[in-house]
Amino acid sequence: MNRIILASQSPRRKELLTMLGYDFTVQKSDVDETVSESMPTDDVAVYLAELKGEAVLKKFPGNIVIAADTVVINNDSILGKPKNEDDALEILKTLSGQEHKVITGVAILTDDKMISFSSKTTVSFYDLSDYEIKQYIDSKEPMDKAGAYGIQGLGGLFVKNINGDFYSVMGLPIAKLNKELKRFLS
Repeated sequence: MNRIILASQSPRRKELLTMLGYDFTVQKSDVDETVSESMPTDDVAVYLAELKGEAVLKKFPGNIVIAADTVVINNDSILGKPKNEDDALEILKTLSGQEHKVITGVAILTDDKMISFSSKTTVSFYDLSDYEIKQYIDSKEPMDKAGAYGIQGLGGLFVKNINGDFYSVMGLPIAKLNKELKRFLS
């Protein structure tokens, strides 16, 4: 059987895929993640997952590639990973007391077949004080995460409500991925 490659260097995605019990290797996908401003925000995560998957498959043909991308959307604007601590502060102030969407797009592909899907989750934050935000930024946790928070870590303390897949917010909707991967492999 072909080997499975996770097209991501995210430790959270690696941890989540490991939970499913598959043997896999990890490969970084070097792609330009710039998207057209005309692309609907709800489509961006799947588009980027497909782009990442295709880039890794091109380097490692004959394998099964799983790629994912997570975007945080507030008022139809994508909030990426913070560029620096000031950016993290602005992102978290924007999310404070608000509801936002987290969409994780996933692509599973081989040389001759691809399926892709997304998982949408709505997350509501409590009102956050400047002190809470600054303390969180000092932990360095938000610096490598879309939307400047990790729901599985200290950032989970900001979450008032979640409607959808917790694991999708972490970066990989494992229940849906497991079903799709089994279907893909059959």
